Amino acid sequence: MRRRSVVIVDLARHPARAVAIGFALVVAVGSLALMLPIATTSGEPTGWVTALFTATSAVCITGLVVVDTAAHWSMFGEMLIAALIQIGGLGIMTLATLLTLTVSGRLGLRARLLAQAETKTVTMAGLPRVVRKVVVFSLTCEALAAAVLTLRFMLGYGEPPGRALYLGIFHAISAFNNAGFALWPDNLVQFVGDPWICLTIAAAVIVGGLGFPVVFELLRSWRRPRHWTMLTRITVAVTGLLLVVGTLAFLATEWDNPRTLAPLDGAGRLLAAFFTAVMPRTAGFNSLDISQLHSSSWLVTDVLMFIGGGSAGTAGGIKVTTFGMLAFIVWAQLRGEAQVNIGHRRLPGSTQRQAIVITMLSGALVAASAYTLLLLTPHSLDQVLFEAASAFGTVGLSTGITADMPAAGHLLLVALMFVGRVGPLTLGSALALKERVRRYERPETRMIVG
Repeated sequence: MRRRSVVIVDLARHPARAVAIGFALVVAVGSLALMLPIATTSGEPTGWVTALFTATSAVCITGLVVVDTAAHWSMFGEMLIAALIQIGGLGIMTLATLLTLTVSGRLGLRARLLAQAETKTVTMAGLPRVVRKVVVFSLTCEALAAAVLTLRFMLGYGEPPGRALYLGIFHAISAFNNAGFALWPDNLVQFVGDPWICLTIAAAVIVGGLGFPVVFELLRSWRRPRHWTMLTRITVAVTGLLLVVGTLAFLATEWDNPRTLAPLDGAGRLLAAFFTAVMPRTAGFNSLDISQLHSSSWLVTDVLMFIGGGSAGTAGGIKVTTFGMLAFIVWAQLRGEAQVNIGHRRLPGSTQRQAIVITMLSGALVAASAYTLLLLTPHSLDQVLFEAASAFGTVGLSTGITADMPAAGHLLLVALMFVGRVGPLTLGSALALKERVRRYERPETRMIVG
């Protein structure tokens, strides 16, 4: 009994650890469920590596696959994947908080700490209301996207109402949660020129990837940008900048590529380039054959996947807020300023260190993973780097080499997807045995830099 109390107190003090454990448990349960014969179209059980990879990709809302989703998995398997995506998107602790609210109507301190770690709310005050808003807003967005997609599949492509509804719901869940799972072998390539499909999915991806705190603030005060918090300002500004730069970059590099943009008209090229720029926000859908892109486009996609989307949303990567803070840190250093200022606010030193640590750890992890994949596979550097960045950023885009990797490569990507979803800093704090508080300061020293 005492041991159980110690574990509960430990999780309350380190909610990030509970988040990591929660995701791991859901991945384990999902893997076991996907191994059942009922989950496949053939009625044969799926190997544990394939089941683990698919469950991790779904829970970590990545979208990388080693088998054709529609061909390999039965409707039960597809519905299970959709459920895992939904759980991963909302967050294990968010769902646990909602359950606690439903059962008891109130939250204890431990439950508030656990939910706060997942939703990344600034304070614990009003957390139950925040969690309700997260769930309601998520389901509302998914319902709107599903309605548009269902009508388009039914009226534009002649799908029966039941099948159209199923496709609409599945892809709405996958899009809003930035998962990238699709029920066609070529993902969304056949819809490259369809604005109803592409723009609906792109809108769901962007909204889901902004982050819940930012979305809620935009809904409250979208007419008053001057009253936005710095988090919202940086997220919106950097997101818009990356979308514009990404679209222009893909237009410039792929305009005359006969295997991607060249066969399309002007409007079709713009739509395809914009859609391709949105998806590295960690969604993973593709309306162009990624394997046919130029190497320069792969490099642009690598950068966009590494940056990712907004904090406390369904996107992965180091987050646009981290990228924005790094830009301000560099600018302050180039100007010789002692403090880093963003607008009329000063950025604390601890926050600066967090941004630098997250970026350095993430870059090192992607580089080490790419190096390991080079040793395990016969593929080129640009291909394995793309794969590693996609897995870490929980994106799901691939040059087509995922299924060809050996089991060791698949397991490496599983670990990379998990770390990318939980977060390097979160995982580090979850694995730390205890916090260390330094009660003294050492003398300062000078080092030569550069």
